[in-house]
Amino acid sequence: MFDRRLIIQSLAFGLAGALSAPALAQAPSALLDPGPLPEKVFGVAEAPVTVIEYASLTCHHCMNFHMKTWPELKAKYVDTGKVRFIIREFPLDPLAMAGFMLARCAGEEKWYPVVDMFYRTQEGWAHSDKPLDGLTQAMRQAGMGKDGVEACLKREDIYQGIKQVSERAKGFGVESTPTFFVNGKKEVGALSLAQFDAILAPLLAGR
Repeated sequence: MFDRRLIIQSLAFGLAGALSAPALAQAPSALLDPGPLPEKVFGVAEAPVTVIEYASLTCHHCMNFHMKTWPELKAKYVDTGKVRFIIREFPLDPLAMAGFMLARCAGEEKWYPVVDMFYRTQEGWAHSDKPLDGLTQAMRQAGMGKDGVEACLKREDIYQGIKQVSERAKGFGVESTPTFFVNGKKEVGALSLAQFDAILAPLLAGR
C-alpha cells in the first residue's frame, strides 16, 4: 500500500503507482465477514445468493460493468430478492484510493451516487494531468469543496478502513478488478449479464 500522507502530493504530480499488499491467510468463511467500514449492500439479507464485487474506481473494466451490466443485473436479480450484492473497495492506485475515500467522506447516503458519478466521469478525472484537480472538480457536484476534499484525504480512519478491506481481499485471492465471489466462488473480469445468468441459474433453480 502507499503512504496516506503522500496521497495529495502524489495526485498533485499525477503519480498513480500500483498498490501492493502481502497476501494474508484467510479462511473461506471469512469472506462474508464485514470490514471495518460499513458494508455497501444492495438487496435483501434473505437472498439465496450473495455476490461480492471487489472494484477499483480507476478500472476501465469496472466502469464498463457498472455502466452496462450492473443496472440489468440489479433489476433482474437484486431488486427481485434473488441476489444480495456487496460492493467492496479494492483501489489499484492512489487515485482510486482517493476516490473511494471521498465517497466515504460524502456520507452513507451519498456513497453510491458519488461512486456512480466517478464511474460516469472516469474518462475526465482519471486521465487528467492534475488528478487532484479533477477529483476536486468532480466532488463539487456532490457539494464538497476543495477544503473538504483535502481534509477528507487526510482522514486516517477512512484510509485505514479501505486499506484493511483491500489487504483482506488479497487473502481471498483477489489480484485484479473487477473480481466477484458468487456464493464464495471466485469469478474474474467484467462479467456480462449472460455470464451471470449462466452462473446464477443452477444456484436459483426452483426458486
